[in-house]
Formats: sequence, structure tokens, C-alpha cells
Amino acid sequence: MADFVLGDRPDPPIAAGEVETLLGFLEFQRATLAWKCAGLDADGLAATVGGSSLTLGGLLAHLAHVEDGWFTEDFAGRPAAAWNPWTWAVGRGPDELRAEWEAAVDRSRAVVAAALGGPGLDAVARDPKPPDRPVTLRWIVVHMIEEYARHNGHADLLREAVDGATGE
Repeated sequence: MADFVLGDRPDPPIAAGEVETLLGFLEFQRATLAWKCAGLDADGLAATVGGSSLTLGGLLAHLAHVEDGWFTEDFAGRPAAAWNPWTWAVGRGPDELRAEWEAAVDRSRAVVAAALGGPGLDAVARDPKPPDRPVTLRWIVVHMIEEYARHNGHADLLREAVDGATGE
């Protein structure tokens, strides 16, 4: 894997409205995870660092689960897959892991696009967590940016341990 070049990911807009800025940063974080997992075989996606059981494959599965949980289940009120993302990744091939994550991202994008065509970022989740406090689409998008950013830090360490590839 070659060293990362900034232009390889979609840059968040520098001067834009709230929706474009938030979604720009979310897409940037999603692209970062995709880059950190690109080109790895099953062994690469299953590699761990130190005493941790965290893997890049586990991160793909976890973030697919989080995408579906927040956007599909909680916000849109539709059933999401019931599975444990940490054990689900074990024994699954790289193509399958990537495809499931990409499918979850596509479902999330569709949910967000539908909401933006109506009530927008102020729309309240149908099944908010916790149930006694309304959660807006804005909050969910910001939370997802945070979720990806945190796990992309883990992905940096894991990828470097696999093959020495580093990036910003």
C-alpha cells in the first residue's frame, strides 16, 4: 500500500452550509476507514496489536452495525440486523466484510437523503436512545463522525502493524 495522499479522500468543504459540512466530514471519515482496510487479505483484516483482540475486520463489522443501528433502526425505525459485530467478523472473508460495511453505509445514506428531503437535520429519531430524550438526525450525524474518528485512530495502529502503511 502506498503512502496516503490527501486527495485520495473526499475533502470536507471549507465554506459550506451545515448539512454539506457535516456530511462532508462523515464521508471523509468513512473513506478513511475504507483506505485503512483496502487491499488486505483475511490475515491482514484479522491482525491484532499487543494484547487487544481488536482487528480491522472487527472495525468494519462494528461500524456496519453502528451505521444500521443509528440510521436504520433508531432514526428510521426499521429493523436492523441482529448480530454481534465483534464475533461476526471472525471467519468472514475480506470481500464479505467490506461488502456488508458498504451496504450499511449505502442504507444510511438513503435514510439521510430521505430525511433531508423533508424535515432535515432537526428530524427526531423514531426510536431514540435513551427513549426519554429526543435524538435528532444532526446529533446522530455528529455522533457518527465521532465514532469513525475514534475508530480510525485504532485503524491507524492496526494497519501500521500489518504492513507498515501509514498516513495522516
